[in-house]
Amino acid sequence: MKHLANASVYPAFNHNQSQEAEQEYDRLRDLARQEAGKRSSCFDRAHQAYERGDGQAAHQLSEEGKKHGASMEQYNKQASEFIFRENNAPGRVASDTIDLHGQFVEEAEDILEERIKYAQAHGQTHLHVIVGKGNHSPHHIQKIKPRVEQVCQELGLQYHTEPNEGRIYVNLTGGPADSIPPQHHPQHHGGGYPGQQPHHGGQHQPQGQNDEVEKLVKKFLPRLMRKLERQCCIVM
Repeated sequence: MKHLANASVYPAFNHNQSQEAEQEYDRLRDLARQEAGKRSSCFDRAHQAYERGDGQAAHQLSEEGKKHGASMEQYNKQASEFIFRENNAPGRVASDTIDLHGQFVEEAEDILEERIKYAQAHGQTHLHVIVGKGNHSPHHIQKIKPRVEQVCQELGLQYHTEPNEGRIYVNLTGGPADSIPPQHHPQHHGGGYPGQQPHHGGQHQPQGQNDEVEKLVKKFLPRLMRKLERQCCIVM
């Protein structure tokens, strides 16, 4: 079984974020990891109890492990939703861009699939997907990029790694991806990725893009939770 709680992705934010926001994201992921550890411990002890013939103890430990698994999934759900809203808030990325920073691979896959469906349904012709360069991953290996490429291949969409290398351009029309259109917004020169915009708390944000973010959150998270529930293993 895949354990989302062990698939850490850092840094989670694509912009200069407040210490409180970083702490909240880290807190949720850490709680998920703790619940994953407790779940594994319960399942291990349940297996040991089953091996020695104590079926009642095995069943109780198995049920306890499932509860810890459910708590893990809930904390990861909250973290995924939190980081998605933070990184994709209006003014931080262009309307033709989605940022997958801070997501685990399985989370990123579901989010991207829903974003592509939404974009195609609303007549958008392309999408810029921020996947990160893998600078902060073990051995500098990009984890999300291969899954993004896999999703594009499964959907029959052409894609191209942009010069930034931390972004992928996806042609949503089914045509070639050899011509990248200009960005909708000027590049933010304070660091990060092209199309990433500064965010100001008191500034009015485009309501349409904010609604889009909320729709995606409501669609991909229940789907992710259902997938995790199907993956949850039973030791006996």
